[in-house]
Amino acid sequence: MDFSLSEEQSAIFDMARDFGSDRIAPNALAWEKDGTIPKELWPELAQLGFGGLYVSEESGGAGLTRLDATLVFEALSMACPSVAAFLSIHNMCAAMLDKFGADPVKEKFLPRALTMETFFSYCLTEPGSGSDAAALKTRAERTNEGYRMTGTKAFISGGGYSDAYIVMARTGDAGPKGISALVIEDGTVGLSFGGLEDKMGWRSQPTRQVQMDDCPIPADHLLGEEGQGFRYAMMGLDGGRLNIAACSLGAAQAALDATLAYMGERKAFGTSIDQFQGLQFRLADMEIELQAARVFLRQAAWKLDTGAPDASTHCAMAKKFVTECGSKIVDQCLQLHGGYGYLADYGIEKLVRDLRVHQILEGTNEIMRVLVARALLSARA
Repeated sequence: MDFSLSEEQSAIFDMARDFGSDRIAPNALAWEKDGTIPKELWPELAQLGFGGLYVSEESGGAGLTRLDATLVFEALSMACPSVAAFLSIHNMCAAMLDKFGADPVKEKFLPRALTMETFFSYCLTEPGSGSDAAALKTRAERTNEGYRMTGTKAFISGGGYSDAYIVMARTGDAGPKGISALVIEDGTVGLSFGGLEDKMGWRSQPTRQVQMDDCPIPADHLLGEEGQGFRYAMMGLDGGRLNIAACSLGAAQAALDATLAYMGERKAFGTSIDQFQGLQFRLADMEIELQAARVFLRQAAWKLDTGAPDASTHCAMAKKFVTECGSKIVDQCLQLHGGYGYLADYGIEKLVRDLRVHQILEGTNEIMRVLVARALLSARA
């Protein structure tokens, strides 16, 4: 059993970390205040291959494993988890185009998704359906030309910002088998957006409701087969859970690094505060938890890459464990900064706010517990 990264994986991590350090970290606080990320950033990331991390090489993507991808999101989140998580959403959409799209929709959207000239958002959640996603009400009615879509999606990162959206809509009866996935472009007649959500964290990601009022959708904008959209969505969740856990991991590492530096400089009672044994114990506990989280995450990613039968359960466990661990660590780092940790200039309070939502999205951590318990009971039977 080899726990070390390969030379190529180390290079991937270093490349993402260096880009984040140079281009994202110096601007993260300003982008948060502005409530948006300059679109010029995305083509720069695309030049590194980050527009289609797990899009197949045959389709022009990077063809990375899910373990490789977690390294990218961990490294970028050391600069800003909000930017890294936004990139994760686009990558999920690009992968869906590659895996499920017929040639016409792939040829139209995938090349520009890979260059990130077309930025994608993903629309599943609705005002009345969160954890119970299969209860969605957005409907796409068949027409001679394709579909007419009506409904509202909630909490959409990139709503009113992105160039295209993959939307889960009901094309059939109630339940998961009546849901299909369709692509809708910005500027489509009947497509509008709610007001900008005033969020606790992830403030550099513009988040709005996405509203469809009898929007015409060409027939060839259907992804895969009718009635298979919910299955496609669930297939993407394991990887999404790994990505959001990686974002927590990277942010927690950045917070710990900043705290170590701060404690070496901050003096109290005649010595730097890193010399107090009680505070050293807290540093040690954070490092132990961080290393445990990293091993757990990478094991889950390895299981997903190798098709292990318990991969989904491990992805759920890793998502729950790592996101809660990350939030705990950044909160402790704020405490060790004292009053300075509460100030925006130090960047720690931003990480506390950004990471809180990681326990809610990609399936709440309560749902992760449900999945793990089901697996345990099934194995017993």
